[in-house]
Amino acid sequence: MKIVADENLAFTDYFFSEFGEIEQKAGRTLSHADVKDAAALLVRSVTKVNQALIADSAIKFVGSATIGTDHLDIAALEHNKIAWSNAAGCNAQAVAEYVITALLQLKPELIDANDTFTLGIVGLGNVGSRLATMAKLLCWNVIGYDPFVQREQVNQVEFDELLKTADAISIHVPLTKTGEHPTYHLINAAALASMKAEAILINSARGPVVSEAALIADIEKTGRQVVLDVFEHEPEISAELLDLITLVTPHIAGYSLEGKARGTQMIYDAFCKTFDYPADKKFETQLPVCEQYFKERDLKAVLKQYLSQIYDIAQDDVNLRACLKDGKVDQKAFDYLRKTYPLRREWAAHGGPKA
Repeated sequence: MKIVADENLAFTDYFFSEFGEIEQKAGRTLSHADVKDAAALLVRSVTKVNQALIADSAIKFVGSATIGTDHLDIAALEHNKIAWSNAAGCNAQAVAEYVITALLQLKPELIDANDTFTLGIVGLGNVGSRLATMAKLLCWNVIGYDPFVQREQVNQVEFDELLKTADAISIHVPLTKTGEHPTYHLINAAALASMKAEAILINSARGPVVSEAALIADIEKTGRQVVLDVFEHEPEISAELLDLITLVTPHIAGYSLEGKARGTQMIYDAFCKTFDYPADKKFETQLPVCEQYFKERDLKAVLKQYLSQIYDIAQDDVNLRACLKDGKVDQKAFDYLRKTYPLRREWAAHGGPKA
């Protein structure tokens, strides 16, 4: 069996080498010629899996080691009778920890703010609900908006109320353009105008959920602090935008070793089910032991002392800004940052909590 896999997937050989030949490719530039004779295709969000890519191919299974599915043409997959799977929730813990790290990077004093600080979470799926749980460990006040789910542990409010009330807003929704509650440009000029000028905005979901033009105008007016891990026109990122954003990272909010490994594990399990193989491998066996910062120590005390050792988010910002060339981020440099990213460990690997 031939398996084509994105070169940035974790533990591909461990999970799939027993089934046949693995060809590792750059996911952003995958072509029909690359995959036409493969039985399985393993991707991330940078690969647009559409009719042009999969038509008249030997593909029987597509696995995406990602939470989202907006890069998958599900209708085309089903039309071609190709089984598919994503990895919903695989890096939810990593993204939740990313958001908390970003907030503490911008405002270290928030570690002791307790319920005087209100975090608004837009989208209460795997990531948003995980973030709510982690934020409550810091005793922050949490409010959430999601028209599709009800979470007993979260005080859910209407969107307009969240915008007006929250001291920071973190976005965790899929990218949708149709239906009763589309998320494309959910954060637009009107939404930004409803927010407190001093409220922080964080987007680690999908770039086009935030209107870039409206965001630029808002920051120029309010001086708002903004954290972006995703960008509307990614990988096209302008120097104008970077100059205005407080903290930027190269679409790596979910790039923990555990999250990446868990994503591959989930599509491995689906692959085995599709081809009727026993799924007897576990990613935990491949993880090295790391420094136990949290053991028998107070959470806040550990974050005050060791957060930059656990995850140096400031270095990610420096590295992305270094990719600017001729007024925009160089695409090859952006992809190289992601390909060579030194996967961080989740707090639980250091003896800490997880949601």
